[in-house]
Amino acid sequence: MAQTLFNPFEDLIFDEHFCFLSGALTNEHISVFPEWLMKHFKFDDERIEMMDKTKSYTYTDLRLPCSPEVKTAFKELDIKVQDAYKNGFEGMASLDQELLFQWTGRMVYGLLYYEMLYERDRLLKQGEEFELSAHLKERFGRFHLMLQSVIAPVSFVGKKPWSIAVFPLKYSADIFSYRDDAINLMFSFGVNGFGFIACLQDNGIIGDKQKDILDKMKGHVLHPIQFEELYARFHYSDYILQYKPEYKIESEDDKVIVEALPIESTANKPIFGFWDEDIFAQLLSNYWQVYGIEREDILKFQKPPLSFLENPYTKDFINPESIDLPF
Repeated sequence: MAQTLFNPFEDLIFDEHFCFLSGALTNEHISVFPEWLMKHFKFDDERIEMMDKTKSYTYTDLRLPCSPEVKTAFKELDIKVQDAYKNGFEGMASLDQELLFQWTGRMVYGLLYYEMLYERDRLLKQGEEFELSAHLKERFGRFHLMLQSVIAPVSFVGKKPWSIAVFPLKYSADIFSYRDDAINLMFSFGVNGFGFIACLQDNGIIGDKQKDILDKMKGHVLHPIQFEELYARFHYSDYILQYKPEYKIESEDDKVIVEALPIESTANKPIFGFWDEDIFAQLLSNYWQVYGIEREDILKFQKPPLSFLENPYTKDFINPESIDLPF
């Protein structure tokens, strides 16, 4: 059955008449971002830029072709998440991680889909052929296969292919914050009450790397600046990951079974590369711009890097209530 499931990355099929998930012919569409989310936080008419900053869309313009079956499945998924959302952190934390993977995956894939469309059309205008490397075809194809668990008998056993962290978060009312990296399949989402960070295809290794700080956070309601720092840690960890996640994918009784294989280092190559504080500070400063914190504030001569998550000397978790910054 694995061979019969639609894989748009084999032949780079991104066409408005083919369902983005099943490949079925269709004239229907579904929004990339759940409609209830856009209406609740009133960002449907705001604009989002593509990666090269030369093209932008309004959020409401981002729509994926989908079959009636797929539309129904995602609407049911949206209802489950919306109901959980109404109960704040406890509601979201109670959701199965596979459901969060599917819900988040629809948005990340939607943004990836538009990046593919934009790059294809840009190259066509220049008379060039749209191509992807074999590595990206494999990576995105596997992600797409996993996302088909929404409608197809695709199941996950053993270690899961993702790292997802859900935690209490304090924001001013009606603020919605999210960041994404569609190419690296990463996403963060924060509102008043809770936040979560998802690495959708890391085989759980980044969550393992950040386990110490995630454990220290328990029982605390994060300040937004801590949320940004946490996502920066996840994002940079993904950047320095030196091994490609691998999977065991089998067909059994008309089902597809996906198992994430453990990522193990060799004697000459650790799982993660060198953590360069200079590069991390530059990344973190991009996330902390709203607080007026620059790279030079994060790295000061003969001082440990600035952190709002851990005391640099004792490594104790910093109490969010002690942070005198707006939220």
